[in-house]
Amino acid sequence: MIHCGKRHICAVVACIFLFASILICSRKGTYLQNNIIRKIFLQATTVSPAGQLCRGKPAHNVITPLKDNRTFIIAPYFDDRESKVTRVIGIVHHEDVKELYCWFCCQPHGEIQVTNAEIDVHSDRFGFPYGAADIVCLEPQNCDPTYVSIHWSPHGNIDQLPRFEIKNRKAETFSVDFTVCISAMFGNYNNVLQFIQSVEMYKILGVQKVVIYKNSCSQLMEKVLKFYMEEGTVEIIPWPINSHLKVSSKWHFSMDAKDIGYYGQITALNDCVYRNMQRSKFVVLNDADEIILPLKHPDWKTMMSSLQEQNPGTGVFLFENHIFPETISTHTFNISSWNTVPGINILQHVHREPDRKQVFNPKKMIIDPRKVVQTSVHSVLRAYGNSVSVPVDVALIYHCRMPLQGNLPRESLIRDTTLWRYNSSLIMNVNKVLYQTVL
Repeated sequence: MIHCGKRHICAVVACIFLFASILICSRKGTYLQNNIIRKIFLQATTVSPAGQLCRGKPAHNVITPLKDNRTFIIAPYFDDRESKVTRVIGIVHHEDVKELYCWFCCQPHGEIQVTNAEIDVHSDRFGFPYGAADIVCLEPQNCDPTYVSIHWSPHGNIDQLPRFEIKNRKAETFSVDFTVCISAMFGNYNNVLQFIQSVEMYKILGVQKVVIYKNSCSQLMEKVLKFYMEEGTVEIIPWPINSHLKVSSKWHFSMDAKDIGYYGQITALNDCVYRNMQRSKFVVLNDADEIILPLKHPDWKTMMSSLQEQNPGTGVFLFENHIFPETISTHTFNISSWNTVPGINILQHVHREPDRKQVFNPKKMIIDPRKVVQTSVHSVLRAYGNSVSVPVDVALIYHCRMPLQGNLPRESLIRDTTLWRYNSSLIMNVNKVLYQTVL
């Protein structure tokens, strides 16, 4: 029982709990921060280390290990969609990391304030001991922090802690309509021709920016990436995750018992969502060998305008993946000058595998990043609003790779030449890039 000396105090407390109850009921089916009431009182745990002002070692790397060697910080982002929090994208050991604190550098006087963090390990770990995590701290009142350090204790020496700039503090107007996030490029990647074709298709469809989390690639691929960076299309995020953890190229722990799956792909995707939250109207989450092909619209802008009009309030649009086997080709568009370039010529692969009713077709997404809290590879984990599966007669993912139904004869495949609608522009644009980089 709560004892109140004054009636108005009781009324205020009652209103707080009533509001929280109404909020929880009214938002059923959309994302809510866990433990809303607990978060309100997290503010009470704020402490100010005596005499310490903003210092610390500026973090320069994309992946920064903490001294506990079980926590890796990618980047902190300001998130005020529900309350003023700093959301730190990181990687943690799902059992060993139990307690973390945010050391905020408060402005304008530069004092340090410390709050305890909520460690939210994403549900899609697929059995690996390390996984993507949101390290979330309520920002202290009257603080307006510009930097934050993460530590396993509320006590210590600020000089010994890495310091991270909090991104997304200032609202920006969208600089681009579409950003494609590709994670992660690894295995000395050398599929040069298909990569160039994919990027040029993205540009034809309306993409202005392609963000690549790069672990390793061939020297020739480096040359192509340098060209696209100088052009302003590609942004490279170095991703040396194998310097910190034992990484698997498989998606599930049962396939390869390492520390983290698929080169930390899920962490990179989440960082890409927040990195582009304020600068891109839409973010596209797919791989370099995947292209979302519209069937009823000429480009993504008109397609998304139509889809949003039909599905108001929706922030996640899912597109079905369809395999175009690289083992089945046609002689059409056999361009001799391309034959010396490593990689696949997608224009020669226009036969797709039929659906298998008993097998789930994975999907990839175009999202409104401001409506997404956490994402996995094939769906979002937490979001505001709804997710909509786009019908295959509106758009599908062209995915040219090794077959999943390798025993099917050619005549059992579906001939689909949708890609050829873009052949003239695609060939011209690819040639321009090749003659400036490879040929």
